Amino acid sequence: MDWDSPWRHIEMGECDPILELNEAYKRDTDPKKINLSIGAYRNDESSPVVLDCVKKAEKELLPKKYPFKEYAPMGGVDEFCELSKKLIYGENVCTQNVAIVQSISGTGALNLGASFLSKFLPGETRKVLISDPSWSNHKSIFTNFEFQTEQYPYYDRRTHTLDEQGMLKALQDAPSGSIVVLHACGHNPTGLDPSPLQWRLIHEVIKQKAHISFFDLAYQGFATGDLEKDIFAIRHFITDPPGPILVAQSYAKNMGMYGERVGTLSVWCSGKPQKEAVVSQLKLIIRKIYSSPPIHGARLVSLVLGNEELKRSWQAELKEMTARIIAMRTSLREELEKLAPSRTWKHITDQIGMFCYTGLTPEQCHRLLTEFHIYMTSDGRMSMAGVTTSNVKTIAAVFSKVLQ
Repeated sequence: MDWDSPWRHIEMGECDPILELNEAYKRDTDPKKINLSIGAYRNDESSPVVLDCVKKAEKELLPKKYPFKEYAPMGGVDEFCELSKKLIYGENVCTQNVAIVQSISGTGALNLGASFLSKFLPGETRKVLISDPSWSNHKSIFTNFEFQTEQYPYYDRRTHTLDEQGMLKALQDAPSGSIVVLHACGHNPTGLDPSPLQWRLIHEVIKQKAHISFFDLAYQGFATGDLEKDIFAIRHFITDPPGPILVAQSYAKNMGMYGERVGTLSVWCSGKPQKEAVVSQLKLIIRKIYSSPPIHGARLVSLVLGNEELKRSWQAELKEMTARIIAMRTSLREELEKLAPSRTWKHITDQIGMFCYTGLTPEQCHRLLTEFHIYMTSDGRMSMAGVTTSNVKTIAAVFSKVLQ
């Protein structure tokens, strides 16, 4: 039936390049296809993983402790929020002035934080500084709230190292009170994190300029395998004094809670009245969007974090996952040094976390896709979770071919 639809003027929206690559991979019927695009952990058989600690919590503990399906409060499952706060800031840190609410994973936390800042950021500054390169959604989220975004130098593509001086200068030159988006660990897409010394230098400039630090914490424990080591930057920033800090936390990667969409947004405040005011405003934002967050994943995380045996199991599984990725980095580098010795491949093992910034060009990545059915983003980012003992030689061989 033909009718005069009010939607007739709507054009097709742009596809997300990473998600579209994954869909194209699913449609590909070639038996030799390899997916190096999606940011989700796979074991050495290229299969998704549900952590043993999560399985045990879901099967043995969840039905007993949480038999009902009542709504969570607007701010989320209280126990989950408190345990998450301790995981970020430490067991022995006074966090009574930290406002925290449950979020729809990391993306939801970033959106919630951007919405909050758009309403309450004092002054005229509407500038958000994002690393070059960064996760593509960072820019989209902040521009959606009418912030002006600029990139600060981060990755030197010639040397495959951190552009320390370029980054510090950009932060120094930015208007005071700008929002600085920082990857707490496991930088996406480069896999290159500042050293502790570099983090201290970054913090000094941010303090001098009274910038607002907004940490994206998507990979705690998944970057190095050590929950404490991966949280160094945030723990350093909350000292002497904390200053304005927001943290978007996700359990998608480090606890395999991808589809459960579990995370938090926390905001450091200067006192209890301020904290309570911030929480109240965050709840009002939440109320207008989804009223209250889902309970299942948050309860599972609470059971793992609140049970010493399950928490130890989780930490062991984190080390196992990161050890596999580190081993694949080593194997890939060794194979490439044999097949393409004219180039340096040290950056593959210098980088950490799920992603590797290979240095391949968009043209070379296109050849990988069209000629060899290897799926990578056009900027040369590859997911190390897609590399296995059975395909690492193939990947190296194909890389060497497109480099010729």
